[in-house]
Amino acid sequence: MSGWRFLLSKQWAGYLALTIVFAVVCSGLGMWQLARRAEAQAEISRVDANFDADAVNLTDALPTLDSFEESQKWLPVEMTGTYLLDQELLVRNRTFNINPGFEVLTPLLLANGDIFIVDRGWIPTGENQDAPDSVPAAPTGEVTVVARLKQGEPVLAGRSATGNQVATINLPAIADRLGADTYTGAYGLMKTEDPAPADRPTAVARPVRDEGPHLSYAFQWFVFALMGFIGLGWAARQEFRNINSEVPEEQLRAAERAKRQAAKPRSDAEIEDELMDQHS
Repeated sequence: MSGWRFLLSKQWAGYLALTIVFAVVCSGLGMWQLARRAEAQAEISRVDANFDADAVNLTDALPTLDSFEESQKWLPVEMTGTYLLDQELLVRNRTFNINPGFEVLTPLLLANGDIFIVDRGWIPTGENQDAPDSVPAAPTGEVTVVARLKQGEPVLAGRSATGNQVATINLPAIADRLGADTYTGAYGLMKTEDPAPADRPTAVARPVRDEGPHLSYAFQWFVFALMGFIGLGWAARQEFRNINSEVPEEQLRAAERAKRQAAKPRSDAEIEDELMDQHS
């Protein structure tokens, strides 16, 4: 089968199909990376808009217990109430600068009887037990809290906790545990509390403005998709040369390629390889 007619064979049709599938998969992964970048950019925009914004009243931001919109993430809200110290919870398996520890959840009882969950910050795991050595005490009596809103977490299969510890910040589960009208749409990462205690858990730091390497990864996947077709074209050209090696026109082209290759200056590595072959 001379010429390019070999491309019409079932074998080369299969090669083309595999190349198309490879390109589709690579393109899909590239689009997924672009979607991840868009999510990261949206999170950066929320941080820029909300993290240092002026605090708004809790009931204005969340008119119902299950209210919350993604655009409100990191928005500071202000509320006044009394901490339920005997209902305080510890969230397991939380890290800070790679150190294991807990987040301290202290329910805040508001004047209207509703409860808002305040994450007062991070504390390290104890030296000799799977629990903190101590937990900085929350203020007693009436306290005014400013906290940044964050959506609750889902239940994670395989994670459990006992006593005053919880595996995740699952607000419906915490509401069932408290047995009262508890906000289930969002909780708050504490910014300030007044009166302020002498000591408090480590506060949440401002998220870093970093969209990650998603754009470069997407570009790489699109390049891989293109390289699949380039590789197929190269293989087809080599096959054409092999099949048509006896054709005079192809023999002439092969001789010209060999002449150009011989005219190229040799690299030091090629000269060294040749000398080694002569002495072997």
